[in-house]
Amino acid sequence: MKIHIYYGGRGLVDDPTIFVINRMDAVLKELNVNVERFNLYEMKNTIATLPQTLKDADGIVLATTVEWYGVGGYMQQFLDACWLYGDKEKISELYMCPVVMATTYGEREGKLHLSSAWEVLGGRPCSGICGYIADTVSLEMNENYHRLIDKKAENLYRTINQKVTGFPASNQAVRQRVCQPKDMSLTPQEAEQLSQYISDDHYVKKQKEDIQELTSLFREKLDKTDADDTTAYVEDFRSHFQPLAGFSASYCFHIEGRKKNLILQISNADLTCEYGEMENADMDIQLDNNVMNEIVSGRMTFQRAFMGGSMKMKGDFKILRTLDQLFDFA
Repeated sequence: MKIHIYYGGRGLVDDPTIFVINRMDAVLKELNVNVERFNLYEMKNTIATLPQTLKDADGIVLATTVEWYGVGGYMQQFLDACWLYGDKEKISELYMCPVVMATTYGEREGKLHLSSAWEVLGGRPCSGICGYIADTVSLEMNENYHRLIDKKAENLYRTINQKVTGFPASNQAVRQRVCQPKDMSLTPQEAEQLSQYISDDHYVKKQKEDIQELTSLFREKLDKTDADDTTAYVEDFRSHFQPLAGFSASYCFHIEGRKKNLILQISNADLTCEYGEMENADMDIQLDNNVMNEIVSGRMTFQRAFMGGSMKMKGDFKILRTLDQLFDFA
């Protein structure tokens, strides 16, 4: 039989949890159990790979200390890694004994948190240990506490050895219905490899840099394409032009993100629509691509865009009103 102990505390000398798991370790070894211990605070950069170590275990002990609130970050990271990269089929066969000692309020909640989390993962929680210890010396000197710890270690051994079954828990039903991990269609081997990559800080940093570089490259290409496009909106204006007899005016559209302005020159029934530069146009209009798209698609008029503040203009307002008459995009 092999049991793994995952310690999620900070490794402080006076941590009562360390005394408890040391005592359990000794008892289990007397029962010829192969015990392996993982101190998460020493492996904080490789916690994502630790679910791989569950493969050869028959049972585990999740041990942590409540120092101010909750089970602590290292233990939560390990549980997250089990959810994301762990082999759920293997976890479903594993018995877990929670050990939570507290130097402040919250040991019962911490123990319940570990048991509930393991049930949601699909595993089998066992009866654990929790207690409030203000002074570690009192724990070390109290023989009654020692017997309690020894008894719990022996019960863990019997539970795993006899493969004790338990009643189904509602947590498992919830997991089957709503607590489904994001499906990445990965095999356990692929998930294991992914966890190794994620724990490699240099690899993650390089991937982020590559993604940022590709994003910048495509954004530049897209911006360049938009900025250099001298045909956008030209055909829209030409095909919807409805001339007004005796009307002449010039419009200069400053469209955000485009290098050149869209120029409209109207003289009776003649329309010139092109990209370029024009000084002293009868009307200067500023807007962005989204607003122009709304207008040419018929979902917005020039006057409504101006009144709503999404378009700015300089010139004669009467000339602005004629735009909706000259170009009926509805």
